[in-house]
Formats: sequence, C-alpha cells, structure tokens
Amino acid sequence: MILSSPSGSLEGPINSVARAFIEQMGDRTVFAFHGNMGVGKTTFIKAICEELGVTDVINSPTFAIINEYRSETTAELIYHFDFYRINKISEAEDIGTEDYFYSGALCFIEWPEKIEELLPSDVVHVDIVENPDHTRTVTLR
Repeated sequence: MILSSPSGSLEGPINSVARAFIEQMGDRTVFAFHGNMGVGKTTFIKAICEELGVTDVINSPTFAIINEYRSETTAELIYHFDFYRINKISEAEDIGTEDYFYSGALCFIEWPEKIEELLPSDVVHVDIVENPDHTRTVTLR
C-alpha cells in the first residue's frame, strides 16, 4: 500500500500506512473514500480505526448504512458510513447524515458520490486505486 499526499508518499503494511494517514488528518473530521468495489476501502478504514484505538469489531455498514465506534484510548466517536445501497439523497437526509458530518466526530464515508451534495465543503477526499502489482495507492485531495 502506498500513501500519496502533497507531503510525499509512504509504502508499507496497511497499519503503518493507516498511522501515516492519521498523522495527515490534522483537525479535519470528514473523509470521503473513493474507489472501485473491492479495492479495500473498508479494510483501510478498519486499519485506521484500529490505530485510533477502536477495539470493537469493525465491518462495513453496507446494510445498516452507519456504524458507530468509540476509541478506547481517546473516547472519541467515529462514524463509518456506507452509502452503496442509497438510491435517493433523501434516504441519507432521513438518517440525519448532515448532523453527523457537522458533529465534530470523525466520519469515514464509503461511496460518497451517492451523497455528494450533502458533503461539507472541507471534506477530505481519499482515492484508493489498485495497482497492477496488487498494491494500493491512497491519495488525499
């Protein structure tokens, strides 16, 4: 896995890349993960959550739409969204998506293109691409 960002790139196992990602998060709280089905969005979010101190089972909220975790080390709330099954923007609005995004808690969003118009202006877009050698490139923009 490679982490590319304006400050350079890092290579290594997923947990070390997750730590590098966390170092670059700054005070931003909403992260929109883009990538093809099966590229590793959920796996990367799981690694980030583990590095942030989440000890609960972390899995994709494909059917629930949202999972809530709490860091055991900081007590920080983390919301993990998966909008793959959303068919209308109103479905996301009905669960109070914008309230989560502006809550100050960390929000990790899979399939954000389904709710693009609800994303805050300061959202960090995270692109994950599989390379020919089966490594991944993670780019923050």
